Amino acid sequence: MTEPTRTGHPVPDAPAPSQTPDAHVLVVDDDERIRTLLRRFLMRNGYLVSTAADAAQARRLLAGLEFDLLVIDVMMPGEDGFALTRSLRRNLQTPILLLTARGEIEDRIEGLERGADDYLTKPFEPRELLLRIGAILRRVPAAEIRLPKFLTLGKLRYDAAKGELMHGDTPVRLTGSEQSLLRRLADTPREPVSRAELIEDLGRDPDSGGENSERAIDVQMTRLRRKLEPDPREPRYLQTVRGTGYMLVPD
Repeated sequence: MTEPTRTGHPVPDAPAPSQTPDAHVLVVDDDERIRTLLRRFLMRNGYLVSTAADAAQARRLLAGLEFDLLVIDVMMPGEDGFALTRSLRRNLQTPILLLTARGEIEDRIEGLERGADDYLTKPFEPRELLLRIGAILRRVPAAEIRLPKFLTLGKLRYDAAKGELMHGDTPVRLTGSEQSLLRRLADTPREPVSRAELIEDLGRDPDSGGENSERAIDVQMTRLRRKLEPDPREPRYLQTVRGTGYMLVPD
């Protein structure tokens, strides 16, 4: 069952099986509540999700990250979804799914003519959104799951491919252990990683050290927070997941 919101979007109350887990989706919608709902729903179904409040923020994210699919709301103030889609299509081939409360055939045709791959009219069932996303991704030739090239952590920028952390043009020095831990967390942003996995990534046996090994991870994370966080006592980017381990939450 879904509860319609004021903009016609559904509020998912039960996840449906995802079609292409781990694909990275960018949701562009000016309604903060809708962005949050869609992000949570898609993440529960196995997708990596970033969000943007308008076309300008979407462009900033696209400048530094690679996405497998863009979900763009048409009815946005300023540059609407149609205009954004047409602009992006000049040099971007990433699939685009448009969302709108306008279901007239002329609107659907306009969206497709601007370069959208599919068009979903509000209100819609969450399962239908998943099916549409999965169908689009299966149609993309050689659609490989792509992790972000760069992660933004406040004033810091992490190059996932090179394993480099930068503050502007200045590199932030990381120890070998800190590099290994940050790289592992960056492989699955916004997903918890257990202490046991992190211990293994450091080349240690998680069964041999017990609490000492876990304590060593906690110490390393404390040191890494000092380099990542504006206030290490209230971490924003390197979060502790109680009973599990740690999670990297980029902007």
